[in-house]
Amino acid sequence: MILVLGATGTTGSALVDALLSGGHEVTAVTRDPARMRARAGLTISTGIEPADAIYLVAPPGPEIPEHDLANIRAAIGLGIKRIVKLSAIGTPDHPVRETQLGSWHQPGEAAVRASGRSWTILRPTTFASNSLAWADDLREGRPIPNFWGDGRQGVVDPADVAAVAAAALTSDAHDGQTYTLTGPELITVPEQVAVLGEILGVKATAVDTPSEAEGARLVREGGNAVVTGDVERILGRRPATFRAWAEANRARF
Repeated sequence: MILVLGATGTTGSALVDALLSGGHEVTAVTRDPARMRARAGLTISTGIEPADAIYLVAPPGPEIPEHDLANIRAAIGLGIKRIVKLSAIGTPDHPVRETQLGSWHQPGEAAVRASGRSWTILRPTTFASNSLAWADDLREGRPIPNFWGDGRQGVVDPADVAAVAAAALTSDAHDGQTYTLTGPELITVPEQVAVLGEILGVKATAVDTPSEAEGARLVREGGNAVVTGDVERILGRRPATFRAWAEANRARF
């Protein structure tokens, strides 16, 4: 049995599909069971239950350490033997000041490594699905606010992150590993907007909107211009490009 936290979320929902397709039994943990579709091999729960492995996800925000540590303690108490934690690109290996990017995930990563369980940590970059936040503006022909300037990022398809998580949850080949998960190319926000405009057949522009937020500054300054080969090494195939993700998800815009 594999326990998936955040089972209706961006990666959790894709992970549930991948695991069930692979013939694995899954317990989907969600605060809203009505959002889950009943399927063979699927159990739906609102809390952590005994399992062989757990996919550890916390809602975004400063409460991440609290959620991670509580769920790790619960997993250990229930005898769950494998933990795969969804973290974030750039998370430091050691404690840092609270305002620094990655500081929310660092305590959870440390606790996973010290848990005495088999573990894998996944550090994905920006999700392609973040662009769904632009859907209303695209439909109405409004410019997309661009907080990230011409900063390039290795935007990743959440389904590829879920596929890597499925591999880590079902095999000991990834024990003790920390993976940085990216797409195969670096792409800017204006380039993403242009791709979406082409695919959707709408006029699409991005307007530069400088932001003092730390994440926006980091991207603007090139700090997230990272592409790794981790997805391809694990899955044995090239990860999806942003264009491929957009074409597959055009109906969501």
